Amino acid sequence: MQRRIAIIGGDMRQVYLAQMLLEEGQDVVTWGLEKGDGPRPVPLHMALEAEILVLPLPVCREGGLNLPLTETELDPEQLWPRLRYDQLILGGMTEELGPRLMAEFGLTVVDYYRREEIQVTNAVPTAEGAIQRAMEATDTTIHGSRCLVLGFGRTGKLLADRLKGMGAQVTVAARKYGDLAWIEALGFTSLAVKDLPGRLEAFDLIFNTVPALLLDASRLAETKEGCLLLELASAPGGVDSRAAKALGRRLIRAPGLPGAVAPRTAAAAIRESIRHILEERGEPM
Repeated sequence: MQRRIAIIGGDMRQVYLAQMLLEEGQDVVTWGLEKGDGPRPVPLHMALEAEILVLPLPVCREGGLNLPLTETELDPEQLWPRLRYDQLILGGMTEELGPRLMAEFGLTVVDYYRREEIQVTNAVPTAEGAIQRAMEATDTTIHGSRCLVLGFGRTGKLLADRLKGMGAQVTVAARKYGDLAWIEALGFTSLAVKDLPGRLEAFDLIFNTVPALLLDASRLAETKEGCLLLELASAPGGVDSRAAKALGRRLIRAPGLPGAVAPRTAAAAIRESIRHILEERGEPM
C-alpha cells in the first residue's frame, strides 16, 4: 500500500519537491504552499493524516512554523499534539526538536538536512550564489580580484575553487593545520585564522562561511573602505554587522542561498536525502 506524503509549509524548495515526487508517482498532498502554487493542496487536518510528513527547512522561524508561502500562521506547539506516534516526521535543521518530541509525544523526527549528501549538494548553489551576489554588488570582475574565504568546510572548498577558476587571487583562512596544508596543496594561499590581524587590508572581497564571530570591530577596521563582505553562515554568523555598518563597510547577508538562487536543485537534494532515509529504515519509496 502506497504511503501518503504531506509536504507542510516551506518555500519554493518544498513546492518543487512536491512536483518531483508527484512526477515519480508518489501520493503527495501539500499545505501552506499556495503562494507558490503548491500542487494538490488540502486542508491542514487532511495533511496531518499522512503517513509521512515533510516539514520546512528550517522547520521554524521566529517562533512559528516556517510558512513564507501562506498568509496563515501556525504555532508549532499547537501542531505537535495533533500528530501520531506511527507517523514519520522529516524536517530540516530540527536541532533539539527531535529528542524533545520523542520524549513528550512519542514522535519520530528525522532531520533530512543533517546528512552529508545534502550538505555537499547545497554547497554548490551556495558557492555559485555567493559569487552571483558579489558580481551584482561590484563594478569590477571577479577575475583579478583579491578574495578571502573564511572557513574551509564544504562551502569554503567549493567557493575557493570557483573563485580560482574565474581568475581571482584566492586566500583561504582556516584554524586547523591539516586544512591549511590542503589549502596550499590545492593551489590557494593559506592563512591561519589567528594571523588575520594585520592581513585584512589586502582584500577586495571577503566571504565568510564560519558561524562564529571572526570579524569583530577591530578586525573590520583593518579592511579597506571598498571591501565587500559577504556573510554566508547561519546566525550568528562571523561578521559583526553593527560594526560593519558603523565603519561604512558594505555587508551582504546571504544565508540560505540554495533556496534563493537554485530552489529546484535544492529540492532535488532534499528528495534524495529523504529517499536515503527511507531506504536505511527499510521503507523505500
